[in-house]
Amino acid sequence: MKVIKHMIGEIEVTKDLLLLLTIGGLYALSIALSNTFVNVYLWKQSGEFADIGIYNLAAVISQPLTFILAGRWAKKMDRVIVLRIGVIFLALFYITVLSLGQNASHLLVLLGALLGIGFGFYWLAFNVLTFEITEPETRDFFNGFLGLLTSFAGMIGPIFAGVIISSLEAFTGYKVIFGVSLALFFAAVILSFFLERRSAKGNFSFTRVFQERKINADWLNILHAHFFQGIREGTFIFIIVVLVFITTESELAIGTFGLVNSAVSFLAYYLATRLIKPRFRKKAILYGGLILYASVFLLVTDLTFARLLTYGVCISLAYPLLLVPYISLTYDVIGKAWNAAEMRIEYIVVREVYLNLGRIVSILLFLAAVKLFNDEKSIPILLLIVGAGHSFIYLFVRRLQPTSATVADPSPDPLQ
Repeated sequence: MKVIKHMIGEIEVTKDLLLLLTIGGLYALSIALSNTFVNVYLWKQSGEFADIGIYNLAAVISQPLTFILAGRWAKKMDRVIVLRIGVIFLALFYITVLSLGQNASHLLVLLGALLGIGFGFYWLAFNVLTFEITEPETRDFFNGFLGLLTSFAGMIGPIFAGVIISSLEAFTGYKVIFGVSLALFFAAVILSFFLERRSAKGNFSFTRVFQERKINADWLNILHAHFFQGIREGTFIFIIVVLVFITTESELAIGTFGLVNSAVSFLAYYLATRLIKPRFRKKAILYGGLILYASVFLLVTDLTFARLLTYGVCISLAYPLLLVPYISLTYDVIGKAWNAAEMRIEYIVVREVYLNLGRIVSILLFLAAVKLFNDEKSIPILLLIVGAGHSFIYLFVRRLQPTSATVADPSPDPLQ
C-alpha cells in the first residue's frame, strides 16, 4: 500500500475507481494483443490500401450510430450492462475473423461494423462510468493511470503477439492471439459484476444536448476540438502499423515498434499524471499538439524502420502531454454544463459523434487519395494534411473558461 500511495500521491482512490481502471487495463491488453494485427491480417490477404480504408470506415461509421443507441439504452438500464454488450460484440468480431479465415477480406464492411458496434457500446459505458466515478480532483490521476496501464499493455501485447505469430505456421499464431483476447474480454465482464449498479432515469435527450452548443461556448469549443482530434486519428489509427509491416515485412517488427512506443509512453504518462497541474493544462495541450504534428515529417520521405521507431518515440512523449489534461478539461466542461448530472450520457454521446465525424472525414480523404492518385505520392501528402488535427485542439481549448470542482445543478432549460 505504501508503494501505491507513493505512486499516486495524495489521491483518495475508491473501490469502483480501481475496478474501472482494472477493466480498462484488461481491455487495453486485449486490444494491444489483437487489434494491432487485424489491419495487417487483412492487408496480407488483400494488399490494397483501399480495402483497409473501407474496413476502418465501416468501423467509424457504425461507432457513432451505436453510441446514440447505447446512450438511449443506458438511460433505461444499468450502464455496466451496456459495457458488457460492447465486450460481447468485440468477442463476436474476433470470432467472425477466425471463422472467415483467409476470406476475411471479402467481408470488410461486416467486420468493420462489428468492431464499431463493440467499441460504441464499450466506450459509451466506460466514458459515462469514468464521469460518474471520478471527480475533478481525481480525473488527472485516473486518466493518467489508465494511460499507464494502456502503455504497459502496449509494451507486452504487440511484442508477445509478434513472437507468437512469427513462430507459428501460416495464420495459426493469429488464432492463438485472438483466443487470448477473448479470454481477457471474459475477465473484464466478470470484474464488471463487482461495480456498483448505476442506473439512470429520464428520457434520452440527444437533440437537446446537441443544441447546447448554441449557448455554451465551452461545449462548442470542446466539440470542435474533438472533431479535429478525429481528423488525425481516422487515418493514423491504422496506417502506421501497415507502414511498419510494408517496410519490414515482419510481424515481429510490429511488436518491437509497439514495445518501444509503449515503453516511452508508460514513463511519459506517469510523469504527465504527476507533473501536469490544472494551471498548466492548456500549455501542455499546445506543446503536445505541436510535437505530434512535427513527428509527421518523419513519415513523408525515405521511410525506414529506424525513422518509424523515432516517430513512435516522439508521439509516445507527446500524447500523454496532450491527452491527460485534454480529457480532464473535457470532463470538467461537461461537469459544469447545463443539467450535467441528468444529461451526462447525452454529453458523452454528442462528444463521440463529433470525434467520429472527424475520423470519417479523415478516412474519406484517405480513400480519395489512394483511389485517385498514386499511393506512394498521395499518402505522404495526406499524412501532412490530416496529421495537423491535434495541433488545432489548442485553438479551441485555450478559449475555455476556468473550471470549478462542482457539477452544475439541474436548472431551467435556457433554450425553452
